[in-house]
Amino acid sequence: MKTAVRYFSKTGNTKSIARAIAGGAKIKAVSITDEPQLKEHVDTLFLGGAPYANIMAPELRRYAEELSADKVGKVVLFTTSNWSRRTVYALRKLLTEKGIAVEQEHFYAHMLNISGRLDEAKEFGRKFAE
Repeated sequence: MKTAVRYFSKTGNTKSIARAIAGGAKIKAVSITDEPQLKEHVDTLFLGGAPYANIMAPELRRYAEELSADKVGKVVLFTTSNWSRRTVYALRKLLTEKGIAVEQEHFYAHMLNISGRLDEAKEFGRKFAE
């Protein structure tokens, strides 16, 4: 089974969670700024980002809009923020409308407790990569 972790992070919080998820899945997390499109089909794509000024980052929205349903089996979402899971809900809606399967369970880490959630993020990655 082919798995990938992609994320967008401005402050480093989402990057830390993405790396922990990738560690659990035994793969490397890649920023969407470094790889703006999947190079090959993946069975499971972990995709994450945080809201900025209470909206999804335009870079993450563009990535999701350009994601092709034939490149991914399902998407598993994650987010970091002060309090909002808005990015997860917006991504789920956008991807589902494109015909991409999205796992109901997602991972959330409060921006003030990133380091306290790394082990859970790693386990989350392990759970959905198997």
